[in-house]
Amino acid sequence: MTNADSSTIPSPTRLEGKYNGMVVCWILGLGSLVAWNSMLTIGDYYYELFPKYHPSRVLTLVYQPFALATMAVLAYNEARINTRKRNLTGFALFFLSTFALLVLDLATSGTGGLGNYIGICAIVAAFGVADAFVEGGMVGDLSFMCPEFIQSYLAGLAASGALTSALRLVTKAAFERASNGLRKGVMLFLAISTFFEFLCILLYAFIFPKLPIVKYYRTKAAAEGSKTVVADLAAAGIQSEATERVDNNAKQLERLSNKQLFFQNIDYFLDLYLIYVLTLSIFPGFLYENTGSHKLGSWYALVLIAVYNMFDFIARYIPLIEKIKLKSRKGLMIATLSRFLFIPCFYFTAKYGDQGWMIMLMSVLGLTNGYLTVCVLTVAPQGYKGPEQNALGNLLVLSLLAGILSGVALDWLWIIGNGKF
Repeated sequence: MTNADSSTIPSPTRLEGKYNGMVVCWILGLGSLVAWNSMLTIGDYYYELFPKYHPSRVLTLVYQPFALATMAVLAYNEARINTRKRNLTGFALFFLSTFALLVLDLATSGTGGLGNYIGICAIVAAFGVADAFVEGGMVGDLSFMCPEFIQSYLAGLAASGALTSALRLVTKAAFERASNGLRKGVMLFLAISTFFEFLCILLYAFIFPKLPIVKYYRTKAAAEGSKTVVADLAAAGIQSEATERVDNNAKQLERLSNKQLFFQNIDYFLDLYLIYVLTLSIFPGFLYENTGSHKLGSWYALVLIAVYNMFDFIARYIPLIEKIKLKSRKGLMIATLSRFLFIPCFYFTAKYGDQGWMIMLMSVLGLTNGYLTVCVLTVAPQGYKGPEQNALGNLLVLSLLAGILSGVALDWLWIIGNGKF
């Protein structure tokens, strides 16, 4: 990089490493939520250990405030944060926390009790902090790269849910008749999740920054004044000159403030907020505690979660077909608001319908969640410079996490008056 103006940086004649980058982004997305999805999919185990503590609702409520508060601080300071250190710190914290969950269960021999429950809550809080580091950092970083990267990352996020659900069903079936089989299946499941987190550390540290297409986009962002990419450029072997140019360009080039970005994209922020308010007001607490008894027995909630995760994953690939990708700002808002019709649908289905109708509703909930999420996060950053796209990506994730926290809080309304407090 020899000029301050990003327009003088030649575009690569071929997008070398694009498909490798998409695969890496998919795996990094998987690692960004596999730890938390592990907690959700072993809910049956925690309901056996802590039947009176509402684990699916309480653990989610512990997780989200830490994620939101950390994300707010990081989003406010995003322009001065080293993205490489931020993401590596997040993945390392995910790895250590997942391993700690495994160690805690081994140390307590899988017993219940308030002390064990508090320890699990502390680990879940660490998951929340790690989520803010990684998800905001990755979405901000990928927002100034090709749309396929962020789409692959978001698909990986959904894949973590689908994969953990599939693994959970397999481990539950494999150990169902064994002595203490439920706990053994959970231990194997957590060990696999820990491995995925370690893999993400290696991929982000040594593989992703050296891909030619990633070097190109980060060099371009640096030319537009981004300081967040300096460490990643250094890791890719782009050293002193690039660093000096970043310092000079940051002074020369102006960018929109976070406040300006917020007001220019307030409808996108509201879209993400409302998407996740609705989804998390139903998933997963309602599925464990408000769907009654059915022929599937203890498998019922696991099947519902698996159906949601599978269709959420599938839906995140639909926007790759440009003709059916929703880009209209008005259309996105109408689609988002229409999802609130799910509330009466789930209420009456849980009360009067059978399990087939509930499975169908979960599939549509997952489809709309995944499709709209990808549409918003890929459309919103278009037309901005690299530093602005990074900031916008962080703000969008902050809005998403605020929606999740609000949805988790509203989820408790389902159990008012039914004697479960």
